[in-house]
Amino acid sequence: MLERLNAIEQRSTEVLLQMSDPAVISDQTRFQRLAKVYAELEPVVEVYQRYRKLLRGVEETKALLHDGAEDDVRELAEAELEELAIKREKLEEEITLLLLPRDPADEKNIILEVRAGAGGDEAALFGAELVRMYSRYAELQGWKVEMLSLNQTGVGGVKEAILNIEGRGAYSRLKFESGVHRVQRVPVTESSGRIHTSTVTVAVLPEAEDVEIQIDPKDLRIDVFRSTGPGGQSVNTTDSAVRMTHLPTGMVVSCQDEKSQHKNRAKAMKVLRARLLEAATAQQAAEISQARRQQVGTGDRSERIRTYNFSQGRVTDHRIGLTLHSLPRILEGELAELIGALAASDQAERLKALV
Repeated sequence: MLERLNAIEQRSTEVLLQMSDPAVISDQTRFQRLAKVYAELEPVVEVYQRYRKLLRGVEETKALLHDGAEDDVRELAEAELEELAIKREKLEEEITLLLLPRDPADEKNIILEVRAGAGGDEAALFGAELVRMYSRYAELQGWKVEMLSLNQTGVGGVKEAILNIEGRGAYSRLKFESGVHRVQRVPVTESSGRIHTSTVTVAVLPEAEDVEIQIDPKDLRIDVFRSTGPGGQSVNTTDSAVRMTHLPTGMVVSCQDEKSQHKNRAKAMKVLRARLLEAATAQQAAEISQARRQQVGTGDRSERIRTYNFSQGRVTDHRIGLTLHSLPRILEGELAELIGALAASDQAERLKALV
């Protein structure tokens, strides 16, 4: 563990040094990337420095016991060692948690999708309340919320809403919200006072980053040939046309519009990049779509992760067996206790797996 902590401290120092380089400061994209790395390393380094100081304190106190100290000094030293042992155990627990493998998507912005499931208008009405709940929670965190798509019903419900939530750690906090949310209450339209059960599906996806296309020259086979068709005296006299094959994908692009082989090559590369980008984006979209389907299931009532019971004013998260009798506050966006419990449970499971 100490070797790993030393490596993290060294990496933090290197990143800080790079951030002070004028060339890096002038390149905001690179600077921001390094600043993000430093922000992730800093908490670990801070705890490690406290831990190292504590270990020095332990060694110094032990030295007093071995130096033939007076009885009263020995008694104080032994008492201090007991206190230091307790502090050491707590710090080691904190370090272990900090060193747990992180989800690389945790710091990303999110796309949050809310869709009415079983229950008709009542499901759509509760969908609108969940949209408001998550929007309020995001605002309380100081995050930015943007509505990307909204499909409403005539009675003010939400069939589908897609939000973009931007803020540091948004995915790490809200990723546990994915699944089927069940509501039990008497609908406004119910004259007999009978409790209805409806569902809303929620999907939380890390925002997809721009796909960068980098083509290794070794992955290209470039053939030149003579142009055909109209084009002046250069046609059929010079090898200006270019056929470019991307070997990993088998994608082929040909260009013969220009008289210059150099210009045809540049055009072919531009077309190839565009086609590879389109293919990569389509694959990324397919993966996101699959992730969403896995998260929300079918929307059936039996698949619920959480139940909101209005008559009893309670919210129960079935994954961790937690019930909170604070439904009104939760619907106002006060999700900290609920999200904290889910994160703690996830942390405990990962610690168990690590051990």
